[in-house]
Amino acid sequence: MRLDLNVVLSQVLSKVLLQVLARVLVCSSLMGSQQTLAQIAPQDSIVGLWVTHDDDTQEPRAHIKIRLDNGVLSGRIVKILDPDALPDERCTQCLGDRKNQTLLGLEIIRGGGQKNDKELIWQGGRILDPENGEEYRFKIRLIDQGRALQVRGYLGPFWRTQIWTRQ
Repeated sequence: MRLDLNVVLSQVLSKVLLQVLARVLVCSSLMGSQQTLAQIAPQDSIVGLWVTHDDDTQEPRAHIKIRLDNGVLSGRIVKILDPDALPDERCTQCLGDRKNQTLLGLEIIRGGGQKNDKELIWQGGRILDPENGEEYRFKIRLIDQGRALQVRGYLGPFWRTQIWTRQ
């Protein structure tokens, strides 16, 4: 019985292709399940994507991505939702390394960390108001079962509080 080389190669390639496709499907389903698990996991972390709101109208203003690197907070503007904002708008009143930086990508939270393991409070850093270039000490508290942040900026004995919602 003589085997045709083309038939054998075709069968081998078909098996290899099926194995590769099976692995791709398994990997993509695992990635999808990780995202799903992250979405339904307890929201006891400040890390994530947050929506800021206008103080007067409560309209969404921007998306802020908060990260925690080695226990230190960092937050950047990753999307501007204000329809009147210019795409290349800059922080003209900011000081230092943020002077004239575009608002999109601007780091507005620097430093600070979690107060302790028992309370969902982060403090000890600085938060920037890109509208006036002022920096404030902050205290950020996770509220509403992790669906919102109470963001309070302090300047001396005075403070202003905003509620940000989880995206």
